[in-house]
Amino acid sequence: MEKKIVYFKNSGAENTDKVIELVKERKEELGIENIVVASVSGLTTVKVLESMPDAKIVSVTHHAGFRGGDELELEREHAQKLEDAGVPIYIGSHSLSGVGRGISNKFGGITPVEIIAGTLRLFSQGVKVCVEISVMAADAGLLPTDKEVIAIGGTAKGVDTAVVLKPAHMGNFFDLKINEIIAMPRP
Repeated sequence: MEKKIVYFKNSGAENTDKVIELVKERKEELGIENIVVASVSGLTTVKVLESMPDAKIVSVTHHAGFRGGDELELEREHAQKLEDAGVPIYIGSHSLSGVGRGISNKFGGITPVEIIAGTLRLFSQGVKVCVEISVMAADAGLLPTDKEVIAIGGTAKGVDTAVVLKPAHMGNFFDLKINEIIAMPRP
């Protein structure tokens, strides 16, 4: 099999529209139904929904207090659009940091989960995010683990990475398989 991978010169939001275009194309080629999207504010997931209203989409944002305080960064306007369309929004701790990062921050050192996250970042921050949100959504029962899905993630704002993968639950993390990289920034 031969398939192209799109590499972006830079990471970040400037790649969002192209990633969505590439995901739509690959979704149709492979007949994939499920898409999981990392979207802090909800805007990127709204864009995916507008481009692929037939997809089973899950939006993943991070927990309250991620940037300090007790606030969520999910914007109410975007959340309402997603809720109205029946798109589930997962709000929770990162599967590849969570309590482990809290332990490292308090006592120093590094946990095995942080080593996994660091290894995935060798490809790109977006690849790490794609794996992470897939595990989170699977653990919440929002994403099947018996078929391929497309995961969309990025670096800071917007998205710059998309992969085809077979998710797994946290308890059997190493059953997760990254089958294709659709797009990612060059590190």
